[in-house]
Amino acid sequence: MASLDTALKDAMGIEGAIGAALVDYSSGMTLGTAGGSAEMDLAVAAAGNTDVVRAKMRTLEMLKIADGIEDILITLDTQYHLIRPVSSRSGQGLFFYLALSRSRSNLALARHQLRQVEASIEL
Repeated sequence: MASLDTALKDAMGIEGAIGAALVDYSSGMTLGTAGGSAEMDLAVAAAGNTDVVRAKMRTLEMLKIADGIEDILITLDTQYHLIRPVSSRSGQGLFFYLALSRSRSNLALARHQLRQVEASIEL
């Protein structure tokens, strides 16, 4: 089992990673970040993606779809943004946010590796 710092470090080890965060989507509060840049303010990105997760959760509820969200992908011209809710009981209400460079990453491999990071975190 990995600590928060280890999990964020592992997420940043994914090829093409620009920044990673663990976020509480009920409050929008960032619990931890790694990476980022002047152009990539992870606190702002995490808060904005909180709205994305909340909207999808509400939509599933209104449609009476009992499935959980595995991940959400947002594709930009030069980046991929992956949002992956934490599935463990201790991680209820949290999600990982990972920004990737499109030119330096393999999306399928990144999704697989982020799934492993999410499964290994101990909160």
